[in-house]
Amino acid sequence: MGETNRMTDMLPNCLPDDPAGRYVGRIWRPDVAGPSVVTVADGDVFDITSAFPTVRDLCETPDPASAAAGAAGERVGPLDDILANTVAIGRASDRPRLLAPIDLQAVKACGVTFASSLVERVIEEQAGGDPALAERVRAEVHARIGGDIARIRPGSQEAELVKATLSAAGMWSQYLEVGLGPDSEVFTKAQPMSSVGWGEPVGLHPASRWNNPEPEIVLIVDSRGEIRGASLGNDVNLRDIEGRSALLLGKAKDNNASCAIGPFVRLFDATFGLDDVRTATISLRVAGRDGFVLTGESSMRQISRDPLDLVQQTIGPHHQYPDGFALFLGTMFAPTEDRDRPGEGFTHKPGDTVDIATPALGNLHNRVALTSECPPWDFGAGHLMRNLAKRGLLGG
Repeated sequence: MGETNRMTDMLPNCLPDDPAGRYVGRIWRPDVAGPSVVTVADGDVFDITSAFPTVRDLCETPDPASAAAGAAGERVGPLDDILANTVAIGRASDRPRLLAPIDLQAVKACGVTFASSLVERVIEEQAGGDPALAERVRAEVHARIGGDIARIRPGSQEAELVKATLSAAGMWSQYLEVGLGPDSEVFTKAQPMSSVGWGEPVGLHPASRWNNPEPEIVLIVDSRGEIRGASLGNDVNLRDIEGRSALLLGKAKDNNASCAIGPFVRLFDATFGLDDVRTATISLRVAGRDGFVLTGESSMRQISRDPLDLVQQTIGPHHQYPDGFALFLGTMFAPTEDRDRPGEGFTHKPGDTVDIATPALGNLHNRVALTSECPPWDFGAGHLMRNLAKRGLLGG
């Protein structure tokens, strides 16, 4: 236990400071050879899988926060012990570890929802994914746009003027359409059950040489389009691969361990709701083994499209999600600070630690590795159904 305490003392605080919030997530339980849905209270973890076999099931109830609070739970143990085993090198296979807090939900993401992100996407494309050219293109794009693009409302006449100005200068980009036009970019980030959670390695495709974290708030939405809660996420971005061609978005975004969500879902209730998401400030800290440290903040007040609009563009008569979905809301982060050579900006290195935090949702902590070196994804929806059936938890 002494070793566990020393390890958790070195880790960032996982949960928000607000004890009134209702936090749900998932852990791997070796004794049942499968995942369990859990709540956290007073530093302890309680298994409520007997009441709600999946997080999807919980989110489909009329009031998930009240349902989770009223569920009879089996105490698993202190959260600190589970966190310590999650990040431990050679972690104990007979002890629980933390998982991503969603299961059967589709994992969707919105792109170019912040003006600063729009500018960097245009730069990536104009530079052809070459970080050495990015600084020159960046100066030219800013000179063409001028003013404060963050105040421009997508779909407005002013937005159309900016699009026309850049297009006339030979800087047309498909990113201008989704950043300034009426329709948002919504893409599939990862497959259900494939996301990694707090403390797990987050992956970079070995082919990428220019990449960065994308710290975001992730909404948890049920099959009816109702927002049930929120979490933190890292929508890892491979700038060189996507910059070569937007048609490589799938290769740039959906890879082994490239989607991190956690630590828990904070369910909407009287203490936390969509207005809290709209006003949240998200902090990022990247620390490398080389001594490099990158920090920054992102304010949701600067998002160009309201979160509710993004949800409504994702689900409706045009598209249904019977198991609900998790929706990354986008980020204003596109780090330009030089790490190695002047003018080449920031890129990850294996071994970097990434901490994404906001007071209402806690801290998402991951270490960067190559996707080929991260644990393979080998437990999918079929495995989950068979495991729950074996445990007698699929009785209807």
